[in-house]
Amino acid sequence: MEIPELVKLHKEFQSRGVEMIGLSTEDPEALAESVSDFIRQYNVDYQIGWATREVAQTLMQGRSSIPQSFVIARDGRIVRRFIGFRADLTPGQIKAALEEALAEKS
Repeated sequence: MEIPELVKLHKEFQSRGVEMIGLSTEDPEALAESVSDFIRQYNVDYQIGWATREVAQTLMQGRSSIPQSFVIARDGRIVRRFIGFRADLTPGQIKAALEEALAEKS
C-alpha cells in the first residue's frame, strides 16, 4: 500500500529538490530479481538500493516492523520517522514532514 503513495509524493516533490531513496533489506544475491520485478510492478521511479545488515539495524533501531520511512533534512537530521503505514493517514503525514524539511534552512 505504501509504494504507490511514495511514487505520488516523489512526483509531487522532486521538482523542489526532494530525493527519495528506497532501501531493500533483502539479500541482494538471492532476491535481486524479485526486487527488480517489484520495482517494475509498482512503477517505482526513484532510486532503490540495498541496505547492509548494519545500516538496516541502525536505521530500524531494533524494530523489525516494515515499512519504515524517514524524512531527512538537508543537514542529515531525521525530521520524522514513520513505522508502518495507514493509507488514510500516513501519506498526509509524510507530505507534512516533507514540507517541514523544505521550509527549514540548511
